[in-house]
Amino acid sequence: MKRFMAMLNRNKTKDPPPSRLLDLAGQLCQDLQGSSPSLEKLVGAVMRCRQKMHFLTNIHVVRACVLVHIRKGQHDTACRLLELCRAEEKEELVQLWHEIHYRRFMEKHHRDFLTPVQKFRCRKRNPPPISLCPEGVKNRKYSVEVRQQLCRFAAEVTTNPNKKQREGLAQDTNLQPAQVYNWFANYRRHQKS
Repeated sequence: MKRFMAMLNRNKTKDPPPSRLLDLAGQLCQDLQGSSPSLEKLVGAVMRCRQKMHFLTNIHVVRACVLVHIRKGQHDTACRLLELCRAEEKEELVQLWHEIHYRRFMEKHHRDFLTPVQKFRCRKRNPPPISLCPEGVKNRKYSVEVRQQLCRFAAEVTTNPNKKQREGLAQDTNLQPAQVYNWFANYRRHQKS
C-alpha cells in the first residue's frame, strides 16, 4: 500500500500514469477486498487523483470503488462510476449495476435478502445504461408481426393448437415449437383472467 501511495504521488502529473501503477492498483484492490479500512483508503486515493479515469479501466479497481460506495450508502455515486468507467468486462459491470440496485431496495425496505421475483422487478425498473450494454437490454417479447400472426391464429382457428399446427406456426414465425406452445399457454392463461 505504501509503495502504491508513493508511486501515485511521484506520477500524479503523468497522463496517462505508468502501466505498473495501474497494475499495482488492480492487484491491491484484489488483495484488500476483505480489509475495509485499507480498501477505503486506497479507493479514496484513486478517486481523488487526476488520472482516475485511467484507473477505471481496470475491473478490480472499478469493483473495489463500487463496493466501497455501496457500503457507504452512496448508490448514486456508484452508479455514476459504472456509467463512466471504461473497463472491458461489461457482463461483470452489469452485475455490479444490478447489485447496487438490489442493495438500495434492501436498505429502503429493510430486508436482508431479495426473492428472485423482487430481483427481477428491480432489474426491470433499473435497466443498465447503454454505456454498459451497447447492444441494449435483451427484449424477451416477440416482434409485432409475430404476435399479430399468433393472435390471429388464436382468434380464427384455436387457442389450443395441436402439435402439427404448432410446428407449422413455428416455421411461419421463425420460432421454436416450444416457444409457440408457451405463447399459447400464456395466451390462454391471460384470457381466463
